[in-house]
Amino acid sequence: MTGLTWRRLTTAAGLWLCSSVALANTEVAQSAEVAKPDFASYTAAFKAEAATKGYDAALLDAVFSSLEFHERVVSADRSQPEVVETLNTYLPKRVSEIRIRMARERYQQYLPQLEQIGQRYGVQPRFIIALWGLESSFGRFMGTYSIPSALATLAYEGRRETFFRQEFYNALDILAEGHITLENMKGSWAGAMGQSQFMPSSFMAYAQDGDGDGKKDIWTNELDVFASIANYLKNQGWDNNKTWGREVLLPANFDPSHAIQRGSLARAEWLKRWDASERSVMQWHKLGVTRLNGSALPKSEQPAALIMPDGEKGRAFLAYSNYKSLMHWNRSYYFVTSVGYLADLIVAEQG
Repeated sequence: MTGLTWRRLTTAAGLWLCSSVALANTEVAQSAEVAKPDFASYTAAFKAEAATKGYDAALLDAVFSSLEFHERVVSADRSQPEVVETLNTYLPKRVSEIRIRMARERYQQYLPQLEQIGQRYGVQPRFIIALWGLESSFGRFMGTYSIPSALATLAYEGRRETFFRQEFYNALDILAEGHITLENMKGSWAGAMGQSQFMPSSFMAYAQDGDGDGKKDIWTNELDVFASIANYLKNQGWDNNKTWGREVLLPANFDPSHAIQRGSLARAEWLKRWDASERSVMQWHKLGVTRLNGSALPKSEQPAALIMPDGEKGRAFLAYSNYKSLMHWNRSYYFVTSVGYLADLIVAEQG
């Protein structure tokens, strides 16, 4: 048998094998698709499971009878747009003149209550207002989806079923505790709720009763919203004596490896990169880093990491520990930087 003949035979065999495997995989996929229950059957089994966990039968009847499958939720989850942004395009949209004006108005409107809450939790009021404004535009845009339906839809979709089933149980707990009615438990397609846009798990961990009425209402009660935001930051190590960071200038030929290296990582890995970058402000000064206006940095031993959201050709920031706390809220350099900018502008002197 010649080499050419052997190659032809093995190639044919390989093609046959590949075709057979592909056919088998297709049949398995089709079988799995056929085997998947419809939404009603899925939620019926879900309800039976929930019943074994001790929930009130009337609550389960009300919640599960209200569930609707939302194809738009599935579409949004599968096709979240990849918008090409830079910090220079992102900031003007998120920290617009209108939002700055509204933030200053809300800050003055609620200042006495904010100062009390800020003192109780150790969080500057301007950061509470900034997060409130950026998450829900001061409670104006919270989402209109039924949270149980959105979570059940995402669990049924299956891509992150375990996560969303647990969030659904957290939502049941919130309803069982009487913090909100089923009718009013609204939020985003992804399950984020209320004026602070907490997922149900975040609500269970951090939501607070800011006015002492016995409920934690992040949908309609601003004092509960403020206290919940502050409590979240407090639990992530917020330091009331520090700010978030500052924009800086880097010297020519600066070694970009000193900055936190970019890339999507689990939080634990990201924190390692933070630690690798962190130096005192004085050490950054010795590396040639200056204030944005070119003057020297303060003579401070405060630790700071270097953030370059758009890489070597973009803007640079020295980020303090509170920046790290905000990155637990939303691990996006753009979002966290917008929080810091808005917080600073709320109390900036107006010429």
